[in-house]
Amino acid sequence: MNTTLKLLVMFSSTIVTFIYSPTLLANSLTHDKKPNILWLFVEDISPNLGNDGEKLVHTPNLDALANKGTKFTNTIMPAPVCSALRSAIMTGMMQTTLGVHNHHSARTKESEFYLPEHIKTVPELFKKAGYFTFNSGKDDYNFSYDRKDLYDGDYLVHPLYGKSGVPIDWNARKNKKQPFFGQIQLKGGKHIFSSKFEDKVKLPIDRSKITLPPYYPNDPVVVEQWGRYLESLQITDREVGDIIQRLKDDGELENTLVFFFADHGTRFLRHKQFLYEGGIKVPFIAYWKGNPQVVTPGNRDELISGLDISATSLAVAGIDIPDYFEGKNLFSGMYKAKDYVISARDRCDFTIDRIRSVRSQRFKYIRNFFPERSGMQPSYRDEWELTNVTRKLFTDGKLNEIQAKHFLPTREPEELYDLENDPYEIFNLAKDPAFSTALIEHRDILTKWIKDTDDKGQYPEREESLKLMLGIWGATAINPEFDLLRAKYPDLAGSQYYLKNERFKKIKNSPNN
Repeated sequence: MNTTLKLLVMFSSTIVTFIYSPTLLANSLTHDKKPNILWLFVEDISPNLGNDGEKLVHTPNLDALANKGTKFTNTIMPAPVCSALRSAIMTGMMQTTLGVHNHHSARTKESEFYLPEHIKTVPELFKKAGYFTFNSGKDDYNFSYDRKDLYDGDYLVHPLYGKSGVPIDWNARKNKKQPFFGQIQLKGGKHIFSSKFEDKVKLPIDRSKITLPPYYPNDPVVVEQWGRYLESLQITDREVGDIIQRLKDDGELENTLVFFFADHGTRFLRHKQFLYEGGIKVPFIAYWKGNPQVVTPGNRDELISGLDISATSLAVAGIDIPDYFEGKNLFSGMYKAKDYVISARDRCDFTIDRIRSVRSQRFKYIRNFFPERSGMQPSYRDEWELTNVTRKLFTDGKLNEIQAKHFLPTREPEELYDLENDPYEIFNLAKDPAFSTALIEHRDILTKWIKDTDDKGQYPEREESLKLMLGIWGATAINPEFDLLRAKYPDLAGSQYYLKNERFKKIKNSPNN
């Protein structure tokens, strides 16, 4: 090869690398200064923001981020409940692969469970790369760990949720030139439980203009709860505006990639803890004021997994993505849209269930492994006014067929929905011969995935973890799996932890569930 040709090849390779490497592009625009990565990690909200088309909601700060950044309109989370989802996001892997899929696991010395030595969490990888790491808010991970290995700064840990006792942000760094990877947890939909909620509402939602999803009854209590949920989005919007302003005032905004996303959907029945769109589809916005060449303005409608957030965060920071990470760098020019995303629901507190879904661009396939158990089998939500009112409407025969379905004593083993024509997932097509090809295709995808990943949900849960739940919830825990423990440990239920251990006394009524 002659010298001219060699130079041409080298030049071409450099151009290709530049185009497909956001890290190289980022560094070239910031004089090789490593970018900060900030996650605004929101609890319990679905895509109901103003920029999602919700006309009753006023969210100017988030609308501005969506307009100036990249809005991902089809983001599907791997789990519909906090701890399972957060465990997956932290490790870059499906929670079912690691065995951290059951909600509120590894919370006592007896039930401790450590990740394999080679599995490092996202903050650990950032710390190794020289980043200052912090998490202002709860951890809620289903594995055992020393918080100092993950995060710098103060760490006072709630026994069940891992909630940090002291707010912390990038200003806790001793060296202001050190890049940071941070998480700021926002209450989102959980604002409605605040004792001063009404004082935080600046623009009340007109209840008379609310249109509920068709699977909810138009009852005053349900309408009121939905109105409060929409108002919580406006409170969240102001919080985001304050954070962006703080970044700007501290001179960090230009060099900070901000990810705004939710852990899962709203706290309403059929949403959170379930694999319908209301439980696993979330808002996700990426914004980088100083680098619009990487985070280009506009919508991206392809199907993505929440695990892509973890992989992208590392890639933009110039950190190698571990081989075990299942997500991909969203800002790579070689990113390929997913054909499908798998999601999983397992035990949630004392409620034992196992559900899997395959979400493709058009269809949602759901497999209920306990079809003999109602979608409304006993759970911590039984104490809610929303639950009691809706259940009474069901008992009194005042719910229509669509609204009553979730309260029926049994479920269909398989569900298939055409999301293009049925976005609310009302009409189950699993038994419709016209959709048999789609049913078989999605069923086969799930079957293969369970085998290939050795889905840990197919095995009985460890006794040590179930003992914690029985100890907290006592007679409320009615699944037959607890009967064996009652016989084996007759003095356990409702006493070992809930009655005798001060740390757990308030868990049953905690809004963190």
